Amino acid sequence: MIKEMSPVEFVARRDKGETPVLLDVREDWELGIARVEGAVHIPMGDIPARLGELEPEREVVVLCRSGGRSAQVARFLEQQGFSSVWNLAGGILAWAQQVDPSLTPY
Repeated sequence: MIKEMSPVEFVARRDKGETPVLLDVREDWELGIARVEGAVHIPMGDIPARLGELEPEREVVVLCRSGGRSAQVARFLEQQGFSSVWNLAGGILAWAQQVDPSLTPY
């Protein structure tokens, strides 16, 4: 079972000085519509080939548009031995509602 974290929880943890990696698995064109500053961008389809760019011992919170793709990637990362993986509940749509209303929903 993949753990979920809300955008508000993520920001609160980051504001306390914690440093989870926010992994954005959306496509390049999606970042042109709405992006979260500081997120690491690796499109979902590229994750297996680019796994070496991520640190398995770091906490990773995975982000997509609404939470479906990110849940799949989070599951994959856990299967690859990543120790602490979370799905960002509701994706960028929830981020826009809860954290940054200036983002364009799509």
